[in-house]
Amino acid sequence: MKVNTEFWQGKKVFLTGHTGFKGSWLSLWLQAMGAELTGFSLQPPTSPNLFDLASVAEEMKSIIGDIRDVSALQKAMQSASPDIVIHMAAQPLVRYSYHEPLETYATNVMGTANLLECVRKINTIKAVLNITTDKCYENNEWHWGYRESDRLGGHDPYSNSKACAELVTSAYRNSYLNQLGVGLASARAGNVIGGGDWALDRLVPDLVRACMENEMVSIRNPGALRPWQHVLEPLSGYLLLTEQLYHSPQSYSEAWNFGPNEDDIKPVSWIADYVIQLWNNRTSIKLDQGAHLHEATYLKLECAKAKSKLKWSPRWDIKKGLKETVNWYQAYEAKDNMRHVTLAQIEHFINMDFI
Repeated sequence: MKVNTEFWQGKKVFLTGHTGFKGSWLSLWLQAMGAELTGFSLQPPTSPNLFDLASVAEEMKSIIGDIRDVSALQKAMQSASPDIVIHMAAQPLVRYSYHEPLETYATNVMGTANLLECVRKINTIKAVLNITTDKCYENNEWHWGYRESDRLGGHDPYSNSKACAELVTSAYRNSYLNQLGVGLASARAGNVIGGGDWALDRLVPDLVRACMENEMVSIRNPGALRPWQHVLEPLSGYLLLTEQLYHSPQSYSEAWNFGPNEDDIKPVSWIADYVIQLWNNRTSIKLDQGAHLHEATYLKLECAKAKSKLKWSPRWDIKKGLKETVNWYQAYEAKDNMRHVTLAQIEHFINMDFI
């Protein structure tokens, strides 16, 4: 099912984390559909970054703020008087969370609580979507996908903090928002790829940097399986879910998985080889033999619910997603207008038939 552009036209949307990688892509998509968008986030986390390169702030109200500051968040949200809230602001990196656990918990757990506390005090809001992660599940190294009803957990502070954020979401839904008639759902997506991501310790950005600089790239866990998908895949799911949540809060206020088809769950080594091939073999791979922090070996999502109830399904397979990702970075190398490039990829995604 395609995203309903007419639904979003004129909707007042409050988006946290709008300066981040996924937040910038979603901001541009919402702008293209005519939403009245307010963003609340820290400064962009890297330099360069998609938010600045694609001039994301041009057609929205961009507020630089910290979701740990509940008074600033409430002031911004009250001023926006939104119809819809999408919560993306987070400390999103596993390895960073080992070094900064308190920052990770403060942002991902208390930041979520702060947001939902503000939501229940603003009577214009009809739908809220909290973006968490596929890593919120208790990972048993299963070779089959996790379902939304499976146990939450998380070995590292990042994964665990997102499981906690899921519990906070459930508590606010049951204790407050159900009674107010406000829809509240959470969305769990896999490893996203796409142009404009420069985060450290992420496979594709690390590969891109190596290709651009013609250097060798180190990879940690070549056999690790991950549910890779282009960033537009889960974003389309978030938009479809939020529309249904707005119209039928009682039917859609729950957790939802958005992941790739089984054939696109690939090992790290396959992704690395394919990116290098697309870049015409400008770099090579070496195995990082150093001591590593714990990371899961197998991680898959079962997405039958989203496919059945939302009629959501992936449009781009992993090869197409990686091709579009490499195209984006090569356009950046060529000094193209990256706002135009990014919007053109969104348009291409929208108009392409399902795979």
